This record gives sequence, structure tokens and C-alpha cells, in this order.
Amino acid sequence: MTALVPVNPAELGAPRGYSNGMLAPAGGRLLFVAGQIAWDGEQKLVAADFPGQLARALENAVAVVRAAGGGPEHVARLTLYVTDRRQYLADLAAVGDAYRRVMGRHYPAIALLEVQALLEPGALVEIEATAVLPPPAAETDHAD
Repeated sequence: MTALVPVNPAELGAPRGYSNGMLAPAGGRLLFVAGQIAWDGEQKLVAADFPGQLARALENAVAVVRAAGGGPEHVARLTLYVTDRRQYLADLAAVGDAYRRVMGRHYPAIALLEVQALLEPGALVEIEATAVLPPPAAETDHAD
């Protein structure tokens, strides 16, 4: 399977930290990842600060992608729900560092929405993901 291809029309200007679109290759399998927050296996929040919560929520989303046979490079779209966009903007450098620690230099299509609150008390960010995974190994092993 070929990689996802960023689609960034010149008339939209150069995006920073995201792609305007991601073109999925034919034959890819779609994985829809439920909203992930910054909690651990015991469902306890592991960070109180925004960058820490963003990093853990991303790690949790990528863990689902890995469990299905993919990695960060297979994430085509992220939707971030934040409770305070001012906090996101104030911590932008730390947010960028946290993002790159988890996702590297892979920038899928990203939407960010400010919401009044999240279901879990204390959660500052929730992240949904859509990934395009390669065919299972059994299918690719016999594709001579």
C-alpha cells in the first residue's frame, strides 16, 4: 500500500502543523478511533496541564491505531476538542513539541473545536482519529 498523500492546494496557502486534505490509497482499510483523553489503563487522568493531556490523548489514539496494525503515519485525520482555545494558543510551542513526540513530522488533516466541557471532569482535550491501514499481512504476503 502506498502512503497517504497530503493535498494542499496553493490557493489555500501553506498550512502549518496540518494538511488541508489527505488522499488515501486504494485498498486501504479505514479505522475510526473514538475520542481519547489523557487517561491511563485505570481510566485516571495522568496529566493536569494542556500539553501533557494532549500528548497522552494522542498516545492513546495512536495505541488504538497500532493495535489495528498501523502507526502514526497511517492517521489521515484528527479532530481535537478543547475546553479552552486560549490555553491551546498560549501553550502552542509545548503543544507542538508534544505533538511531534507522538506523531513525528506526520501532519494529517486536523480540525480543532472549542467545546464547553468534556464528559470526564478535568479533561482539557479529547482527540478522535481516522486512520487508513494497509491490508492485513496475510493479504499482502500472497500478492505476487
